[in-house]
Amino acid sequence: MQTNTPSRSTIRLTRRGRVALIATGAVVAGTAVTVPLLTLDDEGPGKPTSLVVPEGWRASQVYAAVDKALELPPGTTRKSLDKADLELPADAEGNPEGYLFPATYPLADDTTPEALLTAMVDTANDKFNGAPIAAGAQRNAMNVYQAVTIASIVQAEAATKADMGKVARVIFNRLERGMPLQMDSTINYALNRTTLRTTLDDTRIDSPYNSYERMGLPPTPIDNPGEEAVRAAISPTPGDWLYFVTVKPGDTRFTADYAEHQRNVAEFNAQQKSRSPQR
Repeated sequence: MQTNTPSRSTIRLTRRGRVALIATGAVVAGTAVTVPLLTLDDEGPGKPTSLVVPEGWRASQVYAAVDKALELPPGTTRKSLDKADLELPADAEGNPEGYLFPATYPLADDTTPEALLTAMVDTANDKFNGAPIAAGAQRNAMNVYQAVTIASIVQAEAATKADMGKVARVIFNRLERGMPLQMDSTINYALNRTTLRTTLDDTRIDSPYNSYERMGLPPTPIDNPGEEAVRAAISPTPGDWLYFVTVKPGDTRFTADYAEHQRNVAEFNAQQKSRSPQR
């Protein structure tokens, strides 16, 4: 069983479970998913009647979507946080990241940013503070806020919903062994970006969200996870995995053995090389 983290100059875990060799600069192209944000009624063009918040959106994306939906100047929703009086956990210190629950929210002529943010946080509290989630967090010796933080990483890293439980287990296994998480999704959050390419310099940034340099969980969630990611965070799939790599779409491989992981990475790089002439 691999219990030590290899040098980051050799290998690194990356966003959505992919792995790239820093020395060779191998990267994986991301897949864009189009999500309808604003829904109109059946009578034709007009003001939207609802706002869709997708799973995995960061708070900054939610704020921008609310501004657009309510036809407000950019930045209005973010500035309304102090007036919203949101019921957040003490650990959140007023930051609603992780608690702007992904769902569809109705819009009316008199809807305000404060009302929308309150509805999102209230929905999150209803989902997270119920017996299944709260009991599951306690069973894993953590509080609900920590469970939501893990779920946010799972949401960002898992290539498919089927992989969420395994990604959660990798996080638990690394924490239990005193290993850094080394998740690029946390660095992307610190740098306010979504790229799959992370450089060696990126892994050295001075940020509490740098899971290469700092041990443990980031100080807050890094996005707003959905129910499946939260369930994975409290009930991770049994296993001893410490590494994972998506060799090709639909083929994510988890292992506890670093040598096996290197072989998976070699196959991943071969797959990328075979596709490169077609680009």
